[in-house]
Amino acid sequence: MNTAVSEPVVDTQIEDIQRIFDLQQKHQYELGNTTAAQRIAKLNKLHDAVLRYRPEIKEALYQDYRKHPSEVDLTEIYPVTSEIKHTKRNIRSWMSSKRVPTPLALMGSSSRVVYEPKGVVLLISPWNFPINLTLGPLVSAIAAGNTVIIKPSEMTPNASGVMKKLLGEIFEEKEIAVLEGGVSTSTELLKLPFNHIFFTGAPSIGKIVMRAAAEHLSSVTLELGGKSPTIVDETANVETAARRIAWGKFVNNGQVCIAPDYLFVHESKQEEFMAAFKKNMTAFYSEDASKESSYARIVNGKHYNRVKGYVDDAMSKGAKMEAGGNFDESQDYISPTLMTNVAKDSKLMTEEIFGPVLPVYSFTNIDTVIDEINSREKPLALYIYSSKKKNINYILANTRAGGSCINHNAAHFFNTNLPFGGSNNSGIGKAHGHAGFLEFSNERGVFKQHIPNALELLLPPYNDFKQKLIDLTIKWF
Repeated sequence: MNTAVSEPVVDTQIEDIQRIFDLQQKHQYELGNTTAAQRIAKLNKLHDAVLRYRPEIKEALYQDYRKHPSEVDLTEIYPVTSEIKHTKRNIRSWMSSKRVPTPLALMGSSSRVVYEPKGVVLLISPWNFPINLTLGPLVSAIAAGNTVIIKPSEMTPNASGVMKKLLGEIFEEKEIAVLEGGVSTSTELLKLPFNHIFFTGAPSIGKIVMRAAAEHLSSVTLELGGKSPTIVDETANVETAARRIAWGKFVNNGQVCIAPDYLFVHESKQEEFMAAFKKNMTAFYSEDASKESSYARIVNGKHYNRVKGYVDDAMSKGAKMEAGGNFDESQDYISPTLMTNVAKDSKLMTEEIFGPVLPVYSFTNIDTVIDEINSREKPLALYIYSSKKKNINYILANTRAGGSCINHNAAHFFNTNLPFGGSNNSGIGKAHGHAGFLEFSNERGVFKQHIPNALELLLPPYNDFKQKLIDLTIKWF
């Protein structure tokens, strides 16, 4: 961005990386034995610090890519404070060991599940929602009792700097530490034997993280992305669909892993939808979005050129520009853009767009749409606009996705009771609420023998009588 000049990102020294990792390894058991009350106290400190730093967070994100302060509140601050409040309400229940039934064959014993922290965790966070997608997973890691090293994105240095300052003020580095830097810092961190790695970013980088984790058999959570399809069928409320899709596509300048990536509209609704969509684009961001303060920018020149290249490639293959298509390299600006007749082999349709460009297709047969969606990698999200339950259930049953919204898009992310995450190419593991707590925990099975049980009768040496008992056990128990 050209709104401010940031200091160049400096990689963390290898010696410091190793020193902090060693500190956290030594501290992990003491931290892991903290009570629910102690962990709630830490979450309270984080909550208060986020609110105290709220003006600095807003300024940082404006400097990084002109994100409007209200949008920061809605998409960065609220998800974190909401996650903290939900976790505080439920942490005692989540941490409590759970009794589980014991089969009759093991009569005389009891069984329970104990939730213990995984240990030393690496959290690699992205640039598109740097506060939300760093501090949200951190809440779950704290709740589960882990030590955490955070590597934020170098592409939003102002946001990273604020988080380093905020977290350094309330936590010792033996518990939580922010290590800034670029690829070199990430590479050095990934050489270490973390107990768990939580990565949010592109599938291509997720594969690198998973390979590195495999060297130490570290467990991973991969929050990735992909091309999230959206369907508007013949029964949909077009005005509502157009408004919500326009919001979901252009919030954060389209740099959202769960943004509608491409759209299918029933041919009977297409003309009405296109008109309603353009109307809402203008209502949100005026006739000239470059002058509208509510409209953010592409994060940097590299990603500006990437998205513009996708549009140029599509146009060269016969795509039609229905709205937008304005560019200004000097401010990494791409206007809200709507396109039709986009070739299926163009980069707009083979790559995740991650920008304010929406390809639209018409359809008559829903099975054709389903076949097209299923021919691609599993998406992080799939959205359905319909007022017909049969249609909704048919699409849900015959597609696969990390999550879905009916008559909305992206809103499922804000429900902390829902697990959030992808499937295969769009991710591994889940985040938010109880799912996030479990992701950072080891579910340790504990079996306790109280009195001798039937197994004592079946120990070697084996004989015909014992074989009869074994046969009865297999048949009846």
